[in-house]
Amino acid sequence: MLDTDTKRRIDSCRDILVGKVPDPKSQVEQITIALIYKFMDDMDAQSEEFGGKRSFFVNGFEKYSWSKLLAPSMGGQDTLNLYSEAIGKMTENTHLPALFRDIFKNAYLPYRDPETLKAFLKEIDGFSYDHSERLGDAFEYLLSVLGSQGDAGQFRTPRHIIDFIVRVINPQKHERILDPACGTAGFLISAWKYILDQNKAHKPGDKLTPDERNKLAANIHGYDISPDMVRLSLVNLYLHGFSDPHVDEYDTLTSEDKWNEHADVILANPPFMSPKGGIKPHKRFSIQATRSEVLFVDYIHEHLSPNGRAGIIVPEGIIFQSGTAYKALRKLLVQNSLVAVVSLPAGVFQPYSGVKTSILILDKRLAKQTDKVLFVKVGNDGFALGAQRRPIDQDDLPLAEKKLKSFFAAPDAFEGNELAHCVSRAQIAESADWSFSGDRYRLEGDQSKHWPMVSLGDQTLFRIESGGTPKSDEPTYWSGGVPWATLVDLPQSDFITQLTCTERTISEEGLKNSSAKLLPVGTVLVSSRATIGRVAIARIPTATNQGFKNIVIQDHSRVLPEFVAYMMKFLTPRLEALATGGTFKEFSKSALSSIEIPIPPIDAQRQIVLDIEGHQRRIEELKQEISEREQDIKLSINKIWVG
Repeated sequence: MLDTDTKRRIDSCRDILVGKVPDPKSQVEQITIALIYKFMDDMDAQSEEFGGKRSFFVNGFEKYSWSKLLAPSMGGQDTLNLYSEAIGKMTENTHLPALFRDIFKNAYLPYRDPETLKAFLKEIDGFSYDHSERLGDAFEYLLSVLGSQGDAGQFRTPRHIIDFIVRVINPQKHERILDPACGTAGFLISAWKYILDQNKAHKPGDKLTPDERNKLAANIHGYDISPDMVRLSLVNLYLHGFSDPHVDEYDTLTSEDKWNEHADVILANPPFMSPKGGIKPHKRFSIQATRSEVLFVDYIHEHLSPNGRAGIIVPEGIIFQSGTAYKALRKLLVQNSLVAVVSLPAGVFQPYSGVKTSILILDKRLAKQTDKVLFVKVGNDGFALGAQRRPIDQDDLPLAEKKLKSFFAAPDAFEGNELAHCVSRAQIAESADWSFSGDRYRLEGDQSKHWPMVSLGDQTLFRIESGGTPKSDEPTYWSGGVPWATLVDLPQSDFITQLTCTERTISEEGLKNSSAKLLPVGTVLVSSRATIGRVAIARIPTATNQGFKNIVIQDHSRVLPEFVAYMMKFLTPRLEALATGGTFKEFSKSALSSIEIPIPPIDAQRQIVLDIEGHQRRIEELKQEISEREQDIKLSINKIWVG
């Protein structure tokens, strides 16, 4: 574990650079360069202390040693000039390990402020560590606080989720371990630490022979498409005890060079994003697809050894998308390797991404021995699910791990509960889309198929509120801090809008002196006049004009706003039928209160919402594909005319 001072120094380095180096990726590079620079000089100093010789800053490179850089006699401009020259010359120093020289390729100082540099180097100089792995932990913390989504779709996987997956997969010292989209090598380092811890008497790894330890390091491999990620992962592995780390710059989806290489354990959080037009993979994949998440999961399944295991973080599209490739992938996994699906709560990847994810557990040996698949639903992972991710008491991961290991040990004797339940492969095959949604199968097993109908006038669950408009000739009523929604704030589409802003705002005074009301977060806004049936969910406290009838949810433990919103979209024809009037028809609060909607259990509502959203995303993808094909047709015709 890192001490408080080390964390503080990394945070301080970041704060110093923010004004001069705003790009997080560049901040990582600058701190990495400085940390490695000091680390090499420290190793030289340590060698001298024990009677040895310097091995890095020698043969003309002595003038660039860290101690010379921070000498009291150095002025600010002198320090800046020497540091800038040094990092540019590092690639020429053949006494440095090749992976360190790679770190300094194209390195430069992006600012020319001596005072900023001196403050920065002072913080770096304060780092202390008793071995390289401690510096490696500091390096991982650096990546955690500065990591952000990159061009290839990388974003940092939380350490506790990585460690959870590694413990569940249980890699062994003799197995070949691979991460085909390794980023900064978090999974590989976690697997290394786990195996060392499993082979200790007094300290990690002390039960391993030198030959076993060397073979273990040689068996750990990673690929990444980004040269920047490869450099960072190589340093990360080196600092954690790998003298010769194996990470290759490699495009897993389009290159065939390593297609015939297999692994006993594969751990991955592959990129979720696909470029416009999709991936153009080679022809050796079982599943014909253009989406990166489909291709990566297919790759991992196909590159497991006959008894191999895998833990893969996937987006929700893999779980229920109805596209042909998604269904074919799920069928392939169910029939050959899938043994468990762990649903993670939305927010695990905050603040980098709000995407909902799950973990697929593949085990080709176990899949041959049982006809069951375990579904586990993690509601809390020990951290608040907002952007800050503060620690909380609620944590389902320990029990989830226990249930998974119990299932792996004796699947036929497994006893389910609210957290985890088994589904037969035959039952999954009965659904046309081979869905990986555990809630769906739990609900299908529920005998109470007919959910109660509840009117929107039921005040234990709902409150119907109208809107209002302040006087237009009172300037103090307008342009205040209260969002004020009108019909123009809701798009003309079938989608449920997540309303977070409005074209116009009103003041607290305008709110007080009109019939407008401040509606709480989660209120379902329904247009009730002229254009009827546009729907939005207020994601901030909001007021509306009188063209809305707004459904305030009174009990969020029983009703999801998203579920109510979709019910309202479905009932648009009925709402139109309830409207009365001449030029501008409108339905009343009492008419809306008379409508009844089904209220399933809250888990069923969540699943219904997920299913609908999945279908809508697929519709949008198909619309985009149609648009691209239409453009291709136009280009083909234009070529004919030009020709």
